[in-house]
Amino acid sequence: MFRLWGKMWKGNRMLKDTVICDSSGETRTHKVFNALDEICYQWDLSRPLWLDNNISEFKRLAKTRFRSDNFIDSIAFDYLEIQVLEED
Repeated sequence: MFRLWGKMWKGNRMLKDTVICDSSGETRTHKVFNALDEICYQWDLSRPLWLDNNISEFKRLAKTRFRSDNFIDSIAFDYLEIQVLEED
């Protein structure tokens, strides 16, 4: 089972969080993208852009933060953080 935790932060407070579970036979990359799409759908957000620092941080830590420069639309929070909790 693959599980990805999405958290929306403003200041030092978590505004929202959700865990997306995926037991499909997709690759890890597809599972991450699908889970991120589901989080954005649930919270009515535009899909964030993956910048080079997000990619390298996610490869090293299985976690990254999407700040305002990752979104085309303006956001009402400081950052969206995703973190892999469990992998197959």
